[in-house]
Amino acid sequence: MNYFEKSLMNTIGEKRLKKIQKVKIGIAGAGGLGSNCAFNLVRSGFKNFKIVDFDIIDYSNLNRQFFYYNQVGLPKVKALKENLMQINPDVNIEDSQIKLNKDNMDLIFNDCDVVVEAFDKAIYKKMIVETYINSKKLIVSASGLGGWGNSDEIKVHKIKDNFYIVGDLITEVGEKTPPISPRVNITAAKQADIILEYILRKDENFG
Repeated sequence: MNYFEKSLMNTIGEKRLKKIQKVKIGIAGAGGLGSNCAFNLVRSGFKNFKIVDFDIIDYSNLNRQFFYYNQVGLPKVKALKENLMQINPDVNIEDSQIKLNKDNMDLIFNDCDVVVEAFDKAIYKKMIVETYINSKKLIVSASGLGGWGNSDEIKVHKIKDNFYIVGDLITEVGEKTPPISPRVNITAAKQADIILEYILRKDENFG
């Protein structure tokens, strides 16, 4: 156990940390939602991840994603792994620079307890939810986080015991409501908080 983990254990307790560290989390998309949700999860003690994204970092990503100026041009999954290891050097991260589709979706996160849907496009959001909604995995999705202001409207919506959607369900990303850091980060943090609370409350699911 490294110094970060020892310090966190003093904050949340050894029993809770052990529960958290048993869980494997799949993150579908390493952009604004995925990257920020990931760092919140790592800071909360989670250390087993599978992160999937085919994209590379662009300057336009820096307004909301957990990347840095000198990482522009790098694969998002590689840079995110590097950044997360700056928080906890002992995280276990499987990074896959591939594009998810209907042919590989059901296999990619097969060994994960939790799946974070962090895609930009509705078609992919629907695909991952439909793939795992009837599994025993916790699915955490997002809808309605574009623009700025009215952040109190970003709420947690429980659809099923194992399926949650975070957002206002209305304000999709578009020309007049671009993705900007505050609302994106609020949404990502709420996704991470759902996972943390769910695991600590229902740890027997993964025991």
